[in-house]
Amino acid sequence: MRKLTIQELNRHSVEDFKNTEKFPLCVVLDNVRSLHNVGAAFRTCDAFAVQKLWLGGITGRPPHREITKTALGSDESVPWEHAPSVPALVQQLKQQGWQVVAVELTNQSVPLPQFQPAPDRPMALVFGNEVFGVDDAVLALCDAAVEIPQFGTKHSLNVSVTVGVVLWDVLGKLGVLPEPQ
Repeated sequence: MRKLTIQELNRHSVEDFKNTEKFPLCVVLDNVRSLHNVGAAFRTCDAFAVQKLWLGGITGRPPHREITKTALGSDESVPWEHAPSVPALVQQLKQQGWQVVAVELTNQSVPLPQFQPAPDRPMALVFGNEVFGVDDAVLALCDAAVEIPQFGTKHSLNVSVTVGVVLWDVLGKLGVLPEPQ
């Protein structure tokens, strides 16, 4: 066994990546405080070819050295936009036909393994603040909520980890991941 070289990975250049078709997914960060978490979200959105990353409310925005440090250049490849009001953004996305799903523990959340994306609709996944989660005003506007089943003493994962877990699961359900051999 050996590690693959950069050439063997056959990765897109930033310009080529910007011109490739993206999956019908967007990520909304609702008042995420940590700039490292924002940078990690950029990297994950790049890895999974997400259509857009929305940086909502107080969520930090590029250019910032802490975001850049964690993003490793993906802040240049991933389309992003700031949304001062996350509730207004969610309303706009819904009017455009997006299924808006909060990633949050609620009295109506569905365990992620049982969640099925709406067929033929783009999906916006909303991830909340590290302490307070998805804002109540945003949650009230969402079409659904999903949760990641957990078995330890904590009831949450780091938001950047959660973004990766949920995107991987949703892309699998959309049938875009390679089949097991």
